Amino acid sequence: MVTAEMVKELRERTGAGIVDCKKALVEKDGDVEKAIEYLREKGLAAAAKKSGRIAAEGVCESYIHGGGRIGVLVELNCETDFVAKTDAFKALAKDICMQIAASKPEYVRREEVPQDVLEKEKEIFTQQALNEGKPAAVVEKMIHGRIEKFYKEICLLEQLFIKDTDKTVNQLIVDKISTIGENINVRRFVRFELGEGMEKRQNNFVEEVMAQTK
Repeated sequence: MVTAEMVKELRERTGAGIVDCKKALVEKDGDVEKAIEYLREKGLAAAAKKSGRIAAEGVCESYIHGGGRIGVLVELNCETDFVAKTDAFKALAKDICMQIAASKPEYVRREEVPQDVLEKEKEIFTQQALNEGKPAAVVEKMIHGRIEKFYKEICLLEQLFIKDTDKTVNQLIVDKISTIGENINVRRFVRFELGEGMEKRQNNFVEEVMAQTK
């Protein structure tokens, strides 16, 4: 069965249209990887074709928020120095910096999340589900859903973009790949918060960061 979530994932990974993504998934019995190959063969996966190309140029963009209270440094890669110097690419790098400042991701993508971290979260979610009195038969499905939500909270590419919550950060990048014409990749980032780990007044950094964009 092809679900809306599967279509969304395929669209984010390929940049292909919704109708084409649904057709590809139907043709390949819901297998996302085979659907990507199908779209490539049909010449419809523009972003997916570019994603395999080497991106060794780019910028190390920085962002300082709140008079020095939060600092972010991100390495955003593209294929050529020419694109790295364009306003569109620099604006994307700045947007990603602001995303990191506001939403505090811990990893770029889900593949980077250590297995021991996942296992710990699964243990916590399992105990929560059992405490809620859920039948054992449905606990496993609940755990899957909560782990997916966990990824969306801690992985940069899966977070909702703070300037347009109808798309994820990954979709933002896929859109730019389609318009710029080069592979774009977030390689790494660091985020510093003044006094992090110490007891202090909490602030709504999303609202503060967004206020500075107006």
